[in-house]
Amino acid sequence: MIDYDLKKIKAVLFDVDGVLSAETILLSSEGEPLRTVNIKDGYAIQLACKVGLRIGIITGGNTAAVRKRYEGLGVKDICMGAGVKITAYEELLQRYGLKDEEVMFVGDDIPDLQVMKRVGCACCPKDACHDVKSVSIYISDRIGGHGVGRDVIEQVLRAQGKWLCDEAAFGW
Repeated sequence: MIDYDLKKIKAVLFDVDGVLSAETILLSSEGEPLRTVNIKDGYAIQLACKVGLRIGIITGGNTAAVRKRYEGLGVKDICMGAGVKITAYEELLQRYGLKDEEVMFVGDDIPDLQVMKRVGCACCPKDACHDVKSVSIYISDRIGGHGVGRDVIEQVLRAQGKWLCDEAAFGW
């Protein structure tokens, strides 16, 4: 269980590689990374969007497939090619008038550290690097790409009384 007042959370932001997709990726013949995604993560993300929890992506990657996947789930804030993630994070705070303590960020590696040190609730998969684990309030029992998103979103929505609360839960 996440040891944080999850009722405060207004936004959950995710890195992609190593969090919503596995650390090991295939490369297409054109050199584009091919990622796997978790269907249960997808369900939780689309439900969170429907019930008013802001979901965002901040990733250093920049592929059309990632954008298409998360836009299709209802994610409005997809920051791709974010070489310095703290800049994208600060832009999101400003855009929506959010405070650090109202944000959860789920990351797994060094480029995520600046954001993780700022947010109220830093989380990571169990296979995150040591430095990320050391700043995380919660370390999921799932490895990246295998349900970390579902794990944290379900906990937030349950705490807020929005998990399985209406018909939105029973469809895509």
